[in-house]
Amino acid sequence: MHKLLSILFLLSLSGLFSCSKNSVKQPVHEDKPFTQDYSIKYYSDTTKLNLIQAYSDRNGVVQVLATEGLQHPYNGHFLYHGSIEPDNYYRFMKDKIVAAIGTYQNQLVYLSDSVVFSNAWAGKLLSGHTLPAAKIFEGGENFAFLISDGKSLQLTKDSKVLWNGSLTADEVVAIRFQEEGGQFWVLGKKSLSVFNTKENKLTKVLGGSNFTAFDLTNRNQTITIGTTEGFIEYSLSEKKQIGEIHKRLPVNNITAVEEVNEKIWFGSNEGAFSLRADGKFDYYNGERWLPGNKVLHISKGPENSVLILTTAGLGQIAFKEMTLEEKALYFEEQVRLRHNRDGFNATLRGMSNGNLSTGFMEDSDNDGLWTSMYLGGEIFRYAVTKDSAALQNCRESLEAMERLYSINPVPGFPARSFERAGHISELGDPERWQHAPEKEWDWKSTTSSDEVIGHIFAFGAMAELVDDTNLKSRAINLIDTLMSHIVSNNMYLIDFDGKPTMWGKWNPEYVNAFPVNVGDRKLNSSNIIAMLQTAYHFTKKEKYKEKAFELMTKHGYLENMMRPMSIIGQAPEDADEHSKHMSDGWNHSDDEMYFVGYWGLYRYAFNDTLKAKYKESIIDHWKAERPEKEGAWNIFTALTETEEFDLKEAVWYLQEHPLDLIDWKIQNSHRKDIELIPINFRKQTIKEVLPPDERPIQRHNGNMFNLDRNGGNGQSEHSAGDIWLLPYWMGRYLGVISAPVRK
Repeated sequence: MHKLLSILFLLSLSGLFSCSKNSVKQPVHEDKPFTQDYSIKYYSDTTKLNLIQAYSDRNGVVQVLATEGLQHPYNGHFLYHGSIEPDNYYRFMKDKIVAAIGTYQNQLVYLSDSVVFSNAWAGKLLSGHTLPAAKIFEGGENFAFLISDGKSLQLTKDSKVLWNGSLTADEVVAIRFQEEGGQFWVLGKKSLSVFNTKENKLTKVLGGSNFTAFDLTNRNQTITIGTTEGFIEYSLSEKKQIGEIHKRLPVNNITAVEEVNEKIWFGSNEGAFSLRADGKFDYYNGERWLPGNKVLHISKGPENSVLILTTAGLGQIAFKEMTLEEKALYFEEQVRLRHNRDGFNATLRGMSNGNLSTGFMEDSDNDGLWTSMYLGGEIFRYAVTKDSAALQNCRESLEAMERLYSINPVPGFPARSFERAGHISELGDPERWQHAPEKEWDWKSTTSSDEVIGHIFAFGAMAELVDDTNLKSRAINLIDTLMSHIVSNNMYLIDFDGKPTMWGKWNPEYVNAFPVNVGDRKLNSSNIIAMLQTAYHFTKKEKYKEKAFELMTKHGYLENMMRPMSIIGQAPEDADEHSKHMSDGWNHSDDEMYFVGYWGLYRYAFNDTLKAKYKESIIDHWKAERPEKEGAWNIFTALTETEEFDLKEAVWYLQEHPLDLIDWKIQNSHRKDIELIPINFRKQTIKEVLPPDERPIQRHNGNMFNLDRNGGNGQSEHSAGDIWLLPYWMGRYLGVISAPVRK
């Protein structure tokens, strides 16, 4: 995605429109720029290179030091990996054996076995020293450098040795210079010392053990010291350690410490993390962020970025100011470039280590559902912006949805998916695929209730909000076609074999056979009433209204719908096996079906009395979902015009969601800064949910408390169509998220 940054100018084109559907009492998020992070990765050949340090100069030049010589990053872009290559720009530097690199006055400087030198200042810096095994150095005042080989220390300037010394019974780990007072700080493995350049005096100020790295922090008010067991803070004003060692970290074994742009960064053998103002951490683990998890070095990068060197290469974490709409424009492009399969919203699968050019757009059991959710987002986008591109996206996805009904021989029955013939064995669930009457095409049977509720949601939104007569009439026709099939077949979805599909069942004999505390009894009741209301609203056919009231009054569907979420749980011991199987834990796919259905349930309610009851039921469900901070569920709840729907958490979801939607391996369960809780019915694993950019990529039907992803690494990329664009554009349409606001 080479155009990540270039799309931002489109703000002026799309930010001119807004939609004021919002109740005056509801909160509204002003879409001001926020800081979006993303990573550019440069991989090294680990069989040839042993990396040590990485620094950037005032020009944005990045150099990497390896034991094999100087290297530099090459040709990396967001989502497109670069490499670490030999740096031959200064060809005669090959004569020097560089032991360390650093920066001085924002220029790159080098340490060899005999000199400190640089190509800056016209190459005039060439200061000799007498520590042939020197490997650590730091610049002070007026081009004086404190150098160490780990045992000895030497202060040199203009090739003159001004002082020699050493730590007492300790090994030097790192050196930092403090301009205020003109003094060097020296970290040993078990001590912190200060060297006064005016008196040439080295004084130990703190003892300890297992020190690994440090930096001057908090505007030179403190020193932060990393250890193998956490980090400690030393107050420069009080000249003592502040409190106890900090151990509630993502990882306690610290390998690097660096303050960059007033933010303290830590490296470890399991990724990098930075300390936030609230005392919590932003954790960067896995190849979403870094080529490898073993961090060797951290430094300030070009512009607003951080360089994190690992054993496998260099990760450049970049920070870009953008609005939610600018993020939406990036995701719009992502979907159209790599996730549009015959109009379906598809996943890119079969990739090799995140290489986007190696994947294919896969078929899915839920092609109809994921496409419905993407289509819904584009409908809201068009309703807000009147953008012709959004309308064309709607048109193309509707064509794919329409064909689901025509490609199979069963009247009114939607296929799960379709694909070109001759490859059934390569498709997902090959036993479900059937040959289509159309030559050269196959279609997927066994359609479930997931697809059906998604179809009705999208068709209803299109019929209501798209001012294109042709699209409106086609959407209404599809609603009528599908619901006529269900009503005429005794509330079942009948497949090509003349039998109901496994999940396409809304008949009272099926629904009310579940115990009252099994979720499917409530879910199926809620979904079918929403679908019947939508059908009646747009067709005005009495059969839909009559059937809905029959189900609600005669068969208890209204009672089922109003049953509180708090009673949903495992089936009792005397229940049938199907009920037990369906209630072994909280089903997050059910949440997705509920909330997608709430659009038609609440918006097209038959009367105000029912609407009030539906609102009560929706808010009861939302309260159960609040710990997940799920962006879509909070925005869907806003459609009830309630004043409280966790808008802040919805925006947090949208802002914190990573731009990289590749399924990288992610690890969090080892973290020491999270609080694990006992196994429970809701499958909540920790006390507080992690930000989306720290956990595995997943759709809305996933458990937001999933901590790890251990499967194939970088083999697929999700589409933002359903994951991100739906809640964002719905929020814009409902008026709870504003158009971009800039000074």
